[in-house]
Amino acid sequence: MNRDDYEQMAARLDRYAGVPDAVLYRVVTRDGLCFWAFDRTELPELSGQEDVDRELAAWMCAGCPVMDECLELELRTAGESTVGVWGALPDTDRRAVWRVWKVRHPNRRRGGEQP
Repeated sequence: MNRDDYEQMAARLDRYAGVPDAVLYRVVTRDGLCFWAFDRTELPELSGQEDVDRELAAWMCAGCPVMDECLELELRTAGESTVGVWGALPDTDRRAVWRVWKVRHPNRRRGGEQP
């Protein structure tokens, strides 16, 4: 992935700027594939190898109806400290998206509120 890929992902999330965290959380935990299709205690772990981790993230989230909402929620709540798979991305890619996302939303506060 490159900077343009991360820019496109961050731009795609702009539509959620005004959605409160609580709403995103309800949608993701209700409709997120990983919350109802997997035993969360047995989810595979990331290996630390970028290509392998990208494939695992894509496999785990394939067909999930709330990938963008999940990614937005994780960027808001974990930021650079993100770990695991959220929004069909491994943590290394999410950290890169977060840096671009944060520049696009410098005044973003928790809950999707703007100052």
